[in-house]
Amino acid sequence: MLKQIETRELRLGMYLQELTASWLENPFWRTSRLLNNQQEINDILASNIKFAIIDISKGIDVPNRLNHTVQPEVVAKPEAIIDPPASIKVQAAVPIEAEFQRAAQICARSKSAVMSMFSEIRMGKAIRLENAASLVEDISESVNRNVSALITLARLKNQDDYTYMHSVAVCALMIALAKQLGLTEEQIKEAGTAGLLHDIGKMSVDSSILNKPGKLTDLEFEIVRRHPEEGHQYLLQAGGIGKAALDVCLHHHERVDGTGYPYRLKGEELSLYAKMGAICDVYDAITSNRPYKAGWCPADSIKKMASWSGTHFDADVFKAFVKTVGIYPVGTLVRLTSGRLGVVVDQGARSLLAPRLRVFFSTKSNTYLPPVMIDLSAPGERDKVVCFEDADQWKIKDLERFWRC
Repeated sequence: MLKQIETRELRLGMYLQELTASWLENPFWRTSRLLNNQQEINDILASNIKFAIIDISKGIDVPNRLNHTVQPEVVAKPEAIIDPPASIKVQAAVPIEAEFQRAAQICARSKSAVMSMFSEIRMGKAIRLENAASLVEDISESVNRNVSALITLARLKNQDDYTYMHSVAVCALMIALAKQLGLTEEQIKEAGTAGLLHDIGKMSVDSSILNKPGKLTDLEFEIVRRHPEEGHQYLLQAGGIGKAALDVCLHHHERVDGTGYPYRLKGEELSLYAKMGAICDVYDAITSNRPYKAGWCPADSIKKMASWSGTHFDADVFKAFVKTVGIYPVGTLVRLTSGRLGVVVDQGARSLLAPRLRVFFSTKSNTYLPPVMIDLSAPGERDKVVCFEDADQWKIKDLERFWRC
């Protein structure tokens, strides 16, 4: 039996069938679930969602509820939330500023380790799986503390380290997406390992082709297109590699409409891991500077990828990905209703549409302002994002200094 209640009435043990909100406001990828984690209720209460639909045949009802009338004494308000059971661990995210230093150290160690691992592969040596597992664990712990810090830093690559840092970035994105999808801890590790090893076949491609600033010839493009099969074959020969890593390595360039390679698989022929890998691989590739093009703005990249959703990418997995990185990812330059420009520093607590910003420029006077941090999700904050902007249009150089300071 379904029943509509106010979200403030939600309790552990209820079966949540639906939230009366758009998917952009919904804090979950899949809404239907048994509420057995207080953090899930906290996330709903922190949103702007007012009503929920519960199924009392699958979970508990509102205590002492008669004729759909809420008894005041049983209403749980956000400021008086029940403590979760001792068996449930709630991971409290830390501010992105607090995680940047640790994330930078992990990025540096990961880059060095991946370079070493890929170098050994070129020399015909076997992968040391314990090293890969250690990297995935470090990256996962950073993502647990703050989902955006390491992902954002890993996006800052130069031509020489692109292939290595791309592997680190896709590892972090796969871990974050797996968490958003509600996968188990073991599946999250498998997803991270798959991200770390997905481009291992690039080691068979000459660096002059990988780093070529101009358009590839047909022959060069064909060589590049072989890397999924080359990598898959190497991982098979290495032995001890999980099915998820093998799958993502071989299929991360497949597309749900069958236009990808190497086998033009489509739809349900692709595993969840392969669908995840395709999205994470493309997002990091198009937001990163490459020898032949500058990286796109993160928000512009999300917008473009959204237009490909349902053709290139699985629509449901892409929605979960947007919830992972945000509609306005860290580093995005946005214009506010006040006419000020600000760079996204972190995601807001209440809505994907209301991030934390560092405001530093006035479009009205075309001058820099003293940088000020604002949270668009804070009570009483009236400024809103109008659109994202091109830093070059406003002659803003080194945008990084505003979101990393």
